Amino acid sequence: MPAYCRVPQSTDRRGARLPWWAVVLPSVAFFALLMVAVNPSQAHAAGGGDVLARLVWQIRLLLP
Repeated sequence: MPAYCRVPQSTDRRGARLPWWAVVLPSVAFFALLMVAVNPSQAHAAGGGDVLARLVWQIRLLLP
């Protein structure tokens, strides 16, 4: 015999509200990534690209 579970329907709209940061933070992250995608020439690395390449190479050698 299947068990039925009734989910109470909330008539209070306040329970469905999001905090301000739940909307703003993803919007800011999306805008920043969009700017990098639109103009990648402005996205300069801070240096150390060779170090990262060596680290990835070493990890790759350690993995079977």
